[in-house]
Amino acid sequence: MQHALKWFAVFTTLIMVVVLIGGALVTKTESGAGCGDSWPLCHGELIPSNITFELIVELSHRLVSGLAGFTVLILSIWSWKKIGHIRETKFLALLSVFFLVLQALIGAAAVMWGQSDAILALHFGISLISFASVLLLTLLIFEIDKKFDAKSLVINKDMKFHMVGIIVYSYVVVYTGAYVRHKGASLACPEWPLCSNRAGGLPTTLHEWIQMGHRFAAGIIFIWIAYATWRAIKHYKHEKVIYWGWIIAFILVSMQVTSGALVVITGLNLYIALAHALIISCLFGLLSYFLLLVSRSNTNIEVDSSSDQSVTK
Repeated sequence: MQHALKWFAVFTTLIMVVVLIGGALVTKTESGAGCGDSWPLCHGELIPSNITFELIVELSHRLVSGLAGFTVLILSIWSWKKIGHIRETKFLALLSVFFLVLQALIGAAAVMWGQSDAILALHFGISLISFASVLLLTLLIFEIDKKFDAKSLVINKDMKFHMVGIIVYSYVVVYTGAYVRHKGASLACPEWPLCSNRAGGLPTTLHEWIQMGHRFAAGIIFIWIAYATWRAIKHYKHEKVIYWGWIIAFILVSMQVTSGALVVITGLNLYIALAHALIISCLFGLLSYFLLLVSRSNTNIEVDSSSDQSVTK
């Protein structure tokens, strides 16, 4: 039974990844109106008669999201019964279902009544929270036989600040990126890293400011993660999960910045744009795992950053 639960958890996590990428595909191909203003049907039909590319993209995303809804619900109930004794299980189960339903409701409202770009930009971020909840729930399931163990670690206050602060700030970066897409400002600045070849390269229009605002936010998180990684390499060699976790985070954020630049340079290449969405999903999942580690860290033990030794208070 435990083996079956593990495989189902992995399957559900992969389905959630497909939902994230599918949502990005809908936005990037402007297929949100592919089924007209009907939901959950397409143009009021169970089996659409007028097939278009936009309809296929939108309908496929709805079907996968529907499948995700069933699998997340089953996983939540199953894990609640089998590993409900683990502290975080029930909270993550409720969180994953709640945000998946919220995501579906916002998507349905956007189709039937329309939504502002500011509200639509929340859609991807909400999907990320649901995905991260499912991912963490899957990791908890793998703790059953200790093949994976997010055990209590020694994390000092400084590192806790970076772990919590970066994931909170990453949500701001995700929102600004989603707002850029929904506002149609992805190519407002045709150059990188500056906005244009004009004198000074500064933005002059609203769309250019939106695009450069996202780049500025992305630059800050790159520097912040680089600093946290340097701290981990310097002081956490004895905690391999934190040590390698931050190294992977730095690799992911570097890939994210690179893919963002390539999106502009290639004129919004679809595959690079989807990779951009996938990388931030992986990074957010990793940062969420850090948050789990913070919740389990020993608050009575801190790391002496000057001597790299653990001390008990």
